[in-house]
Amino acid sequence: MANTGSLYPLARGLIRPATKIVWPVEVKGLEHIPASGGAIIAPNHISFLDSVVLIGVLPRRITYVGKAEYLDSWKTRFIFPAVGMIPIDRTGGRASFAALDTAAGVLESGQLFGIFPEGTRSRDGLLYRGRTGIARLALRTRMPVIPVGISGTDRIQPPGASVPRPFRRCAVHFGEPIVMDRYVDRIGDGRVYRELTDEIMFEIATLSGQQYVDRYAERKAAADTAKPATGDQPAICGATGA
Repeated sequence: MANTGSLYPLARGLIRPATKIVWPVEVKGLEHIPASGGAIIAPNHISFLDSVVLIGVLPRRITYVGKAEYLDSWKTRFIFPAVGMIPIDRTGGRASFAALDTAAGVLESGQLFGIFPEGTRSRDGLLYRGRTGIARLALRTRMPVIPVGISGTDRIQPPGASVPRPFRRCAVHFGEPIVMDRYVDRIGDGRVYRELTDEIMFEIATLSGQQYVDRYAERKAAADTAKPATGDQPAICGATGA
């Protein structure tokens, strides 16, 4: 899209002061963000505000993918792509692999790419099983994955709330990069994607302090009806906003 990212500097200029005054953010581990080059930012997902807070605290621009349904609403059709969101079709199949290509292109151009490994927001504060799309992306591009633990944003804007509550604190903790050296010689072994994804989720749990549950989060609100995972999703399932 022609206007993708055109308003990012303006958006960051507005968000950054908000993360100091309106929603004070405790930030740790920024030294783990590389000064240049591609890297995958992998946070837990407990609030719509997560991606906004990351824009405010990161020293570099971050690009996300977001659900294509945002383009159906006049309220988000222009603003989300203008702040750097790349819309994707989450129906799976070819659309999912196209999303993987898009994400790889962002990383290979030397940018930060943000992906929520759970694939959707946690409705109950638990940390759910990661989708293996993040591992496939990391191994394809050989880019490091930086796990991120976010806490408190669900008190500022809980799932389902349309407006964030002001003057509440949150925290963003960046972990040490997970590099691909231990995994690249196993590409082709289907188990490597799950092992790498599980390592990422373990680090996120440590950083966020969340309890981990070994099942996938559901995109609908009735998260308590989620069934144990029986399969896996190969493509990028980290779109913002579900």
